[in-house]
Amino acid sequence: MSAHDFLVELGTEELPPKALKTLGEAFLAGIEKGLKAAGLGYSNVRYYAAPRRLAVLVEQLATQQPDRTVNLDGPPVQAAFDKDGNPTQAALGFAKKCGVELSQIDQSGPKLKFSQSIAGQAAAGLLPGIVETSLNELPIPKRMRWGARKTEFVRPSQWLVMLFGDEVIDCEILAQQAGRVSRGHRFHANHDVRISSPASYAEDLRSAYVIADFAERRAQIIARVNELAAAEQGSAIVPPALLDEVSALVEWPVPLVCSFEERFLEVPQEALITTMQDNQKYFCLLDGNGKLLPRFITVANVESKDPAQIISGNEKVVRPRLTDAEFFFKQDKKQKLESFNQRLANVVFQAQLGSVYDKAQRVSALAGFIAQRIGGDATRAARAGILCKCDLASEMVGEFPEMQGIAGYYYAKHDGEAEDVALALNEQYMPRGAGAELPSTLTGAAVALADKRDALADGRLNEECCLL
Repeated sequence: MSAHDFLVELGTEELPPKALKTLGEAFLAGIEKGLKAAGLGYSNVRYYAAPRRLAVLVEQLATQQPDRTVNLDGPPVQAAFDKDGNPTQAALGFAKKCGVELSQIDQSGPKLKFSQSIAGQAAAGLLPGIVETSLNELPIPKRMRWGARKTEFVRPSQWLVMLFGDEVIDCEILAQQAGRVSRGHRFHANHDVRISSPASYAEDLRSAYVIADFAERRAQIIARVNELAAAEQGSAIVPPALLDEVSALVEWPVPLVCSFEERFLEVPQEALITTMQDNQKYFCLLDGNGKLLPRFITVANVESKDPAQIISGNEKVVRPRLTDAEFFFKQDKKQKLESFNQRLANVVFQAQLGSVYDKAQRVSALAGFIAQRIGGDATRAARAGILCKCDLASEMVGEFPEMQGIAGYYYAKHDGEAEDVALALNEQYMPRGAGAELPSTLTGAAVALADKRDALADGRLNEECCLL
């Protein structure tokens, strides 16, 4: 049986970056599911995903389904006819199910039987339905409409490529007529790109400044980011989720090193890293001691003739973010960490359990009790317990919720608290998950146990209140 390569590419407006990889994988899974259900064989399949396109390439796809034979067993002959030889409802129902007259049913055996040979359909006629079904089943929480159409998708569609071998499959999906014309990079090659064959898809787009392969872009970004970080005598922080998101934001990645003022390094580096990663999608750099460098790497989507302009623009954008973090840090340090308990005394923790400050008092007493029994210092554990929730009322945690515990550590150090007391303010949340880091101090372990024990008791009380 003959076979050809098959390519489908749906062009859209910019797709959600955090969902792009998932959409590409789901599109591939849907196409494979449809091909297997149709009995269409192939040798290999892969997906492509870029900011403005989802595509699947199927290599050596069979041009036609294989012929198949359907064999159906019906009711026993004895039950299919009455004593006078007239067909019963069982026999008539079986014939109707098979879509033929009763006379075409095989009655020679102990049961009625029906056999039918079905000729395989051409793949070209089946592929539009397989593609459309796969797109309809994509994990899209909320679809949108555009223009005056009732068509719905995650973003408005712009073009559709469907090639089977050298031929275009004639169909319309998501309001787009299939063809063989894709589009290049929005700035470097803002024109139509003719796809000569499915196998040449990636190279045809590469010539138009589009790296369609998600994995290739991801690998290219990480390699270049590490290279630039090494040139700055540092190492890059590259969380996988951030790397995936950045890979989904660019078609032609160009990493560039930028900088910020060294005065910002007086702010807790966790806050700086958080705002640069979450808000700006930058890769931060650390020195050999794990300290933040006044450098970061941005990934541009253009190969600029004057990259200094892009670098300057990103440095201007990040400065207000870092200034905010600096401001909150300085404001919080104007008062002692313990004074934030005054605010927490007015924050209700739970109606039957009092305020957040009341909870801190309970944790403090329990932490001291636990510390005595695990060989720790009861006084320092009690002190850490009374301070453990203070940073929740700080400006820093109000702006950066991820800093709870961490901010408390820095403010406790600033106030001259003992090292293990300061560490316990962050270690109270450990472990943050299965297999996660554990407290490094006995004081931290005592506070962590006390906090969790109090939470369990709170849960029981809540349950009892609900029952009452």
